Amino acid sequence: MAFELPDLPYPHDALADLGMSRETLEYHHDIHHKAYVDNGNKAVAGTEWEGKTVEEVIKGTYDPKAVAQNGIFNNASQYWNHNQFWKWMAPGAGKKMPGELERALTEAFGSVDKFKEEFSAAGAGQFGSGWCWLVKDKDGSLKVTKTENGVNPLCFGQTALLGCDVWEHSYYIDFRNKRPAYLSNFLEKLVNWEEVAARL
Repeated sequence: MAFELPDLPYPHDALADLGMSRETLEYHHDIHHKAYVDNGNKAVAGTEWEGKTVEEVIKGTYDPKAVAQNGIFNNASQYWNHNQFWKWMAPGAGKKMPGELERALTEAFGSVDKFKEEFSAAGAGQFGSGWCWLVKDKDGSLKVTKTENGVNPLCFGQTALLGCDVWEHSYYIDFRNKRPAYLSNFLEKLVNWEEVAARL
């Protein structure tokens, strides 16, 4: 399959009142995400991965022993990560969390607040660029994880329920170097909890 840039599921200014400006989305989606699309298509052209699904490319090119991942993996994984990221946010987000998800988080972490603390700590503690995640592990348990650069839960056989991009381009326009404030705002105002619950 060819990588294609998906439209945002909302207008560029739809999250501005919630802490993610039009300028951030224009840079993040229209430039950064598009670069992963363009570079990913170039990287897979003429290789065994051309025509494969993005999930197959990610799982097939991830190297757990590599100091730095290869170009095919990096672009495919960041393409996939961003495709999910836009869906994990929504205008009017921050509404009441669906009961099923609230119960699952409370059972796994002790409370929703404890989950948010762990998730924020993972994101703030990720050295350099990367992501923090809420995942369903292979045994069905819920865990908070963090990954460097474009590595994502698909690499470990996990299901990504929620992810937050902690590359600087995701927050620097709106929050400068205050990554913890960006993470707090993401959890309190931006997350589409219904989308998270649907993935559960």
